[in-house]
Amino acid sequence: MDKKLIKDFPYEYEIVDPEKNEDLVNYFCTPKDEYVTIGPKKYFLLKGYLSGAARIYNFPLSSEDTFVITYPKSGTTLTQELVWLLGNNLDYEKAESININERFPFLEISAMLNIDEFPLTADLKKELKKSLIPVTLEQIEEMPSPRFIKSHLPLSLLPPSLLDTTKVVYIARDPRDVAVSYYKFQQFLNIVPPEKEFKQYWKFFMSNQIMWTPYFEHVLEAWEQRKHPNMLFLFYEDMLKDLTGAVRRVADFYGKTLSDDQVNDLARHLDFDTFKKNKSVNMEDLKKTGIYSSDGAFIRKGKAGGWRNYFDEEMSAQADEWIAKHLSDTDFRLPHC
Repeated sequence: MDKKLIKDFPYEYEIVDPEKNEDLVNYFCTPKDEYVTIGPKKYFLLKGYLSGAARIYNFPLSSEDTFVITYPKSGTTLTQELVWLLGNNLDYEKAESININERFPFLEISAMLNIDEFPLTADLKKELKKSLIPVTLEQIEEMPSPRFIKSHLPLSLLPPSLLDTTKVVYIARDPRDVAVSYYKFQQFLNIVPPEKEFKQYWKFFMSNQIMWTPYFEHVLEAWEQRKHPNMLFLFYEDMLKDLTGAVRRVADFYGKTLSDDQVNDLARHLDFDTFKKNKSVNMEDLKKTGIYSSDGAFIRKGKAGGWRNYFDEEMSAQADEWIAKHLSDTDFRLPHC
């Protein structure tokens, strides 16, 4: 396929082969949008990303900004809540009164998600936009400092001065658990029909045909920057094993001194059973818009190692080989769980 350029953006893109696109459209319940691959690492994104690629890459930064960056379904929301509370003097009352999407907006959502294309009534579209505010890059730019921003894009597609200017927390998770969680999440989003098997989804994931893949390229970009003073690299599995320890690590990263009581209170607030019921983060309000299924939940299990319930012997062997291949020339290792 022909490679193409975007003004004020350093990477070429290619439209995905129509046959591959057809396979994906037949599996997913999404608009028949074209997919693209971006740059030499061929990050797999919706064509809509192109409309915001340059603006995201050149997004104006402030030294007071904080970014939480993850591959999807890697503990993003938990980390957002932790970081936001540390940056806002542990103001639990304010956190519970304002939706996480407003406190900690998703940088690329306006490029990746065209709400006007959803098969919803005008009132429901309005409600959805309200729930996702701030939803545009312009609105995020205009937020007062300090700004807290989430992204699922790899570092190479974000502003080049990001680490030298802002604080970045990156969370990684075992890709097998990531894939299961993303599959379940996309079922919750009515993107993957209930009858579609996970086995095919996993094949898409390994072959870099799921949004934001390739997974290991994404994670390794951050891993290589883990010693940068403005980067904190965490594993979701470590957070689950020792939440109070994770609270202390993130607090130290931001130069915050917390008492033992404050650490324990914050860990209790982030505990899975409590967190799942928190209306400012669990996205239950979006079910009425129709974007989310009435079954399932945005915050689902909060456990590590659940992939074993979805992988048969053949898939487990494929996963072992795939992981070993991508980690053979690196010092990155997945946590044991």
